[in-house]
Amino acid sequence: MNKSNYNMSHKLGLIGYPLSHSFSPSYFAEKFAQLNIYDSEYLAYSIDDISKINTIFESGVTGLNVTIPYKEQVIQFLDELSDEAAQIGAVNTIKIENGRKVGYNTDVYGFQASLLEQIGEANIERALILGSGGASKAVKFVLRNLGIEFKIVSRKEQYLTYSNVNKEIIQNHKLIINTTPLGMYPNVDNCPALPYEGLSEYHFLYDLVYNPEKTLFLKKGEASGASIKNGNDMLILQAEKSWEIWNENSK
Repeated sequence: MNKSNYNMSHKLGLIGYPLSHSFSPSYFAEKFAQLNIYDSEYLAYSIDDISKINTIFESGVTGLNVTIPYKEQVIQFLDELSDEAAQIGAVNTIKIENGRKVGYNTDVYGFQASLLEQIGEANIERALILGSGGASKAVKFVLRNLGIEFKIVSRKEQYLTYSNVNKEIIQNHKLIINTTPLGMYPNVDNCPALPYEGLSEYHFLYDLVYNPEKTLFLKKGEASGASIKNGNDMLILQAEKSWEIWNENSK
């Protein structure tokens, strides 16, 4: 595919805080090179306050990805949400066209496709979702679609707290998904506080973190014989879906 397949130049980027760990700028730089697109850019916008997004919008961006901690906060700055993003209550992709800012959630697509690849034909009835932020909302949406019951584990009082998760709960929930940044580079010695002795070869551990490749959470699962997967495949899948959205009606 060459540049002539696209009739618009892109000014894209990623908002979040912090962004030192992000793979997105290099991923899209490589994509531009592969497609012989030379008049586009993808920048990392590390902003410590979501209100600063207005300055980014005013700079002429045509699309943005959104990561921790702004997937929920960003909604108030948008003109419209896709049906899926509205149901989820979190946005990780924004398309700006004719001044109109529309929010989407491609995490759902990325997570579901990569999760199904991991669990295969396994009969998973119950799951634990670690964390209650924007990424957690996309995971909840997918598990509901797949008919998998789940409990949220969080420091927030309305959910199951980490201190109340015992070995029996771990044994009864064969899928455990970490949606928190615990264990993310450079804090690689951190992991969710769980009774890991309850894990077995029948468990599946999925970590949305992709850097490092194997977090302490996943290492503990692997040591117990569990199937483990990091967030790299999800990241690539959601990025490709974002690219489709940004290029819709522009080819």
